[in-house]
Amino acid sequence: MVKLIQQFAACCRASGMRISTSEVLDSFRQLPLIDPTDEMQFRALLCANFAKSVRELSHFDRLYHLFFHEMRVNLDDMRQAADQADHIRKAAKLLKEKPDDNPVYGAVVDFVAGNPLPLLAEMRRIHQESDTPEASARFNLGPLASRMNVLMQIIKTASAASSLMESNDLDMAPADRRGLAAHVDERLASARSILMYEPGADAGTRTVQTHEQRLKELGEKDFSSFTRREVDEMREAVDKLVRRLKNVVSRRFAVRDRGSLDVKKTLRAAAKYTGVPIDIRYRRKALRKSRIVTLCDVSGSVWTAARFMLNLLYSLQDCFDKVHSFVFVDQLTDVTDIFAEHDIAEAIGIVMKDADVRYNAQTDYGETFRHFKRSYMELLTKKTTLIIVGDGRGNYTHPEDAILGDMRDRCRRVIWLNPEAENLWGTADSEIYTYAQHCHEVRLCGNVNQLIAFIEELVL
Repeated sequence: MVKLIQQFAACCRASGMRISTSEVLDSFRQLPLIDPTDEMQFRALLCANFAKSVRELSHFDRLYHLFFHEMRVNLDDMRQAADQADHIRKAAKLLKEKPDDNPVYGAVVDFVAGNPLPLLAEMRRIHQESDTPEASARFNLGPLASRMNVLMQIIKTASAASSLMESNDLDMAPADRRGLAAHVDERLASARSILMYEPGADAGTRTVQTHEQRLKELGEKDFSSFTRREVDEMREAVDKLVRRLKNVVSRRFAVRDRGSLDVKKTLRAAAKYTGVPIDIRYRRKALRKSRIVTLCDVSGSVWTAARFMLNLLYSLQDCFDKVHSFVFVDQLTDVTDIFAEHDIAEAIGIVMKDADVRYNAQTDYGETFRHFKRSYMELLTKKTTLIIVGDGRGNYTHPEDAILGDMRDRCRRVIWLNPEAENLWGTADSEIYTYAQHCHEVRLCGNVNQLIAFIEELVL
């Protein structure tokens, strides 16, 4: 029994399991505590000492079945193997005498003779080759070629064994010859089973994502593919970003003790304290906040992205000197006061439900620009950044791109954010390339990560 456990431990090590000498000795010391003839107790003893994780448990089960069942190591088979030991050794010797430089052929012959270690070591090498980072970055031809080589050597061994059984090189009775042929066939079938076995790297384990990983994964999904639950999760992420940006901007403008010492102002302030410079004054250049004007399309074609775009508008309120926010379908609706007077959730709810927006109308970018030119053109100055959010689809109405050109001439920058997939730009009624000629930047904004990246670039 001790030798049997040593052989099994050697097989496990050859297959990649880490089994120390102390764990093998623990198995020997625990043998008197069980009935070794009871397979359940014997298997539980080996499993408790050799399989140290859930991931290794499936690997242990496979090796245990191979060694104690497929390799037919039990009492009756030991007697049969003892009776045929000479024939098996002689047949293996004759098979190895056939000229072949491939070491895998010898490993397969050893497996047939009862030594599984070389074949298990070769399969471990193939599994490690397929798991390397370099292999994942290119086509998996190396491991495939190695597996094909093992399969070819198994077929070659089967053919050589079949020829050997039909020859007169083995001095055996017909019954022994049939028994030996059956033994070889069973061992080769086990070898094919080992070759086809694909160990799962994460078998029996459950991957747990952190909150950050979950948000990052959801951030790559298109707005249109979000479920209601995912919308709530990403809304929370955008809200956290808004709060963080507010803190950054407030610190940037609140900290006053920055810059070099202003001696004149410090001495002038010291006159109140009988010449003692208690109030230290610094030379500082006042930070200039930019002004933002945003036009956000909330029509049906971009409805799934509209809520996140409104989060974008709201997040800009406290980050710039003045922000004017408009939503539109076929005409502009000023929502600046709504965003200024309510918190984010309430403000977006009012815009989506109670604001004077004709959601059932057809999108008309031309009329929207005409409306802006008539009523709000004075908002654009050389300190203003104009941000337009929409897919540029105007239902074949006149795009009025010339008005957008006039708006560009009056402001500092024009940025267009398009939530539509880039391969659809310019198709059907899309006028995005017409408008792009009058924009400083046109960028894809189809998921939360792209939206967050834009806000951080704009603010920070």
